[in-house]
Amino acid sequence: MSDDTSRDAAIRALSDWNISVKSVEPLTMTENIVFKVTDQSGQAYVLRLHRPGYHTLKELISEQRWTAALLDDGLDVPVPRTTCDGQAYTSINVDDEHRYVGLLEWVDGVPMQSLIENNPDAGFITESFSLLGGIMAECHNQAVSWTLPEAFARHSFDADGLMGEGPFWGRFWESASLTTAQQAYFDKLRRHIHAVLLSLGKDTPTYSLIHADLHPDNIVVDGQRLHVIDFDDSGFGWHQYDIAVALFNYQIDQPYDQLLDALVRGYRKVRPISNAALAHVPLFLLIRALVSIGWISARPEVEMGKEFLPRHVDYALSKAAGVMAYYDISVDTPPDD
Repeated sequence: MSDDTSRDAAIRALSDWNISVKSVEPLTMTENIVFKVTDQSGQAYVLRLHRPGYHTLKELISEQRWTAALLDDGLDVPVPRTTCDGQAYTSINVDDEHRYVGLLEWVDGVPMQSLIENNPDAGFITESFSLLGGIMAECHNQAVSWTLPEAFARHSFDADGLMGEGPFWGRFWESASLTTAQQAYFDKLRRHIHAVLLSLGKDTPTYSLIHADLHPDNIVVDGQRLHVIDFDDSGFGWHQYDIAVALFNYQIDQPYDQLLDALVRGYRKVRPISNAALAHVPLFLLIRALVSIGWISARPEVEMGKEFLPRHVDYALSKAAGVMAYYDISVDTPPDD
């Protein structure tokens, strides 16, 4: 979809909110098409044209119901705006695609990721991860204690949703970017991981609704306030997956052990988590690499994927044997084709 086409679609959709538009600026065009909208009074919003087929309307409404509950619990999360007729979403057709469209109030501040990049001091970075751990624990506390409303629906990052025959982010082991040997290896590996996840179970204090994309780019810092944004991937899953996602991109360039310690330190100020539970974080780091292969392979239009996919493949190949040895499972590195 061209920039002009998507912008025209955004402007058409905004008519359902009766906003006097001053400007419509593109932000991202990866998973969803996202714009910053400013009205004539200077009020800013985020408009999302949701990726077709990724979520049902019921799932999108459920996302807003969770963020509303988090807001009631005192967390700073995006505030949705209903349409003129009181609906949570509208919909439009663009290039023969049916897209749901939602509007959120703009969140002022700077992404934590930008602050980290501009202040490479080790102490600042570890303190940032400690703060991230604390707000992650607040989300988990709310999710564990919350009674789900009727008709609530979100996807699951459970054994099937991550490593089953039809995982939520796609059959990564069939990626055309893999060699035949790698495809067979990842298929065998994901079956082993599926069995491990089944053994972890869901009847545990570390399984609930999770953000599932809670890395520093999705924390907006405004003075002393931390805003959690982008709940598009949120669903049911293990808390260790949230931890793994937060740390995944920092394993090469940063002191991973220090960042994990900092995150856990902040987390435990708010919510307990046992060392036994934390022992599974390397497994979820491996899982994040594998499912990311599926995510990128299903989105060839995303340019950054071409850079990151080989990294995810290399990471999974290099870590799999060591991670699975913890569970007394032997997986040999695949031979070169």
